Amino acid sequence: MNRRDIFTAGAALAGTTMLAPSAVQAQGSATAAQAPGFYRFKVGTLTATVVHDGFVRVPAVPPGFVRNATPEQTAAAVRDAFLPGPGYDNFFSITFLETPSGLVAFDTGTGGQLGSPNAGQIATNMRAAGLDAAAVNRVVISHFHGDHITGLTTAENAVVFPNAQVLVPEPEWAFWMDDGQMSRAPQAMQGAFANVRRRFGPYGAKVERYAAGAEVAPGTRAIATHGHTPGHMSFAVASGSESLIILGDITANPLFNLANPGWHVVFDMDPNAAEATRRRILDQAATDRTRCVGYHFPFPANGYIAKTADGYRLVPAIWSSAV
Repeated sequence: MNRRDIFTAGAALAGTTMLAPSAVQAQGSATAAQAPGFYRFKVGTLTATVVHDGFVRVPAVPPGFVRNATPEQTAAAVRDAFLPGPGYDNFFSITFLETPSGLVAFDTGTGGQLGSPNAGQIATNMRAAGLDAAAVNRVVISHFHGDHITGLTTAENAVVFPNAQVLVPEPEWAFWMDDGQMSRAPQAMQGAFANVRRRFGPYGAKVERYAAGAEVAPGTRAIATHGHTPGHMSFAVASGSESLIILGDITANPLFNLANPGWHVVFDMDPNAAEATRRRILDQAATDRTRCVGYHFPFPANGYIAKTADGYRLVPAIWSSAV
C-alpha cells in the first residue's frame, strides 16, 4: 500500500469507529455512579464472589495510628502509595463462596451503620451480583470488630441472613462474651463489647462456635491468626489443585501492613502477635503463590503476595470477564 492507500483506509476506519458528537454528549450525560461492586472467580469447582461494602474516608492519618512509626513515616507511606494524602480510604470487602451445600458468607460488613456515607453498600452490590441474603445458609465470622459483624443485623437489629447458621471463633467468643473482660475494658472498648452482644443476640441458637483447623464450609478450614484480636481466624479454601486464603484482618490497608509488616496499627489488640501472624501467613502465601482476599484491600480485593526487600506487595489478580 502506498501512502494514499494507507490514508484512505485510515480515514474509512475512523469513520466507522469514531462516535458522532451527539453520541459523545449522550455518554457524557450518564450518571456519575460507579458500576456495581462485585467480582467473581473460580477456586477449582467453587465460585468465589467478592462484594464491596464501600469504604470509610480517613481525612488524615491520626497521630499514634501506627504505634511504632512517626507521622513523617506514615505520611511517606501514603505518598508512596500514590494517594493524595494526608489521609486514606479504608475499604471493606466480603467474600461469598458458592459450595455444593449452599452459599457461605465470610463476615458481613458494616451494615451501613458506622457513620460513613460511603459504607454499607453490601445489600446493593449483593443484589447486583444475584446473591440473596435469604440464600446464605452459613455466615462464618473471622473476628468481632464492628466492621465485620454489624452487617449481621439491621439498624433495628433484625436479622439480615434469616436462614443462616452463624459460625464464630471459639476464642473470640470466649473473650468478647466474658463479662469480666468487658468490665475491665477501657471506656473506648465498651461500645465494641455491647455491639457483639447486640448483633449475635437475634440469632440465638443459630450461633455455633468453631476451633482452629475446623472445616467451616466445604473445602474450607479455619486458620488460627490471632493477634489482631484474641481469636482472629483466616480461612484456607481448597478445591482440586487450586487454593485461596481469605485473610481477614491480618493486614490493614496494604499501604500500612504489606509494605511495612512490622508496623503496629492501633487496631491490633496484641501487636506483637499480630506481626508474627502477619509475617507467617504472608510468607506462606508468597512462597506457595496462593491467591488471597484481603478484607481491607482495594476492590476487587484479591491477588497475590510478593516478597520485597523489606516487606511485601500486593500483585492484583488479572481482571477477567470470564468466570
